[in-house]
Amino acid sequence: MTTPYEVLGVKPDASADDIRKAYRKLAKEFHPDLNPGKPAAEARFKEVSAAYDILSDAEKKARYDRGEIDETGAEKPRYSYRPHAEGAQGRKYQPQGEMDIDDLNDLFAMFGRGGARRGGRAGGGTGEGMSMPGPDRHFTLTIDFVEAVTGGKQRLALAPEEWLDVTIPAGIEEGQVLRLKGKGGPGFGGGTAGDALIEVHIAPHPLFHRDGDNVHLELPVSLTEAVLGARVAVPTVTGPVTMTIPKGSDAGTRLRLRGKGVQRRRGGKDAFGDQYITLKVVIGASGDEKLAEFLSGWAETHPTNPRAGMPGDSGADNRATRQSA
Repeated sequence: MTTPYEVLGVKPDASADDIRKAYRKLAKEFHPDLNPGKPAAEARFKEVSAAYDILSDAEKKARYDRGEIDETGAEKPRYSYRPHAEGAQGRKYQPQGEMDIDDLNDLFAMFGRGGARRGGRAGGGTGEGMSMPGPDRHFTLTIDFVEAVTGGKQRLALAPEEWLDVTIPAGIEEGQVLRLKGKGGPGFGGGTAGDALIEVHIAPHPLFHRDGDNVHLELPVSLTEAVLGARVAVPTVTGPVTMTIPKGSDAGTRLRLRGKGVQRRRGGKDAFGDQYITLKVVIGASGDEKLAEFLSGWAETHPTNPRAGMPGDSGADNRATRQSA
């Protein structure tokens, strides 16, 4: 199986910054929002996100390097037969770390109960059989930014050939822990199974970032669109929508799309944040002679000083600056 290092194209001794840069480059290349209708790109993006989930976490990366978890983040079974190779009959090749029947007898004795018989039942001595709840199992899961906002389903690898379907609630936050009742380790003596505790991490998105219940996006627009106004397609977490760029918009202008932010369940009803769009004016072909000629004439009759009031500003307009240059 391909290692996380090979997936991201970095060496095992790569720095955290190099790992982050490699992930962002690949995430932008294969993100499903930028490759609609391309299942291969979506699969590659998930593979890249899973690799980054392991290598971006120092503790998880160290555990992978030690062979304690696999490429999916699932625990690897660890057995040690040597300590039992010369043990008493019946103890040979017992997996290390599992509780032995004699250990159970000692545990029951601490509670003043009879020993456990070789059939899983307690008996003899002072009381009835003892039941114990199973242990909780801890996992981590990395999900897509859009899925965190809108909700969805993910399949989590617990171990080889063992999977768990996880429902992702809309609006889940970074580091939030989901508890799945009864999906942990089995109980003993009729005790209830433990729970599965899943810590959720959210992969960065190449276009969006989140602030509370709102989603933010920087949108490139042409000089013509900013000056004359336009109707343009804008990406959102639920798909592109058409938005009006007001005539005379400047770089940094912020527009709002109501209800296109993070989805939350409140009081039995769905509530939605907003999406904010910050305009980034892109000039385009800077070597366009006609555009340069037009702006030169325009500046002569429309002097402006966009840096007025800033430290070191002389109050001169852009015409004076150009002449002095």
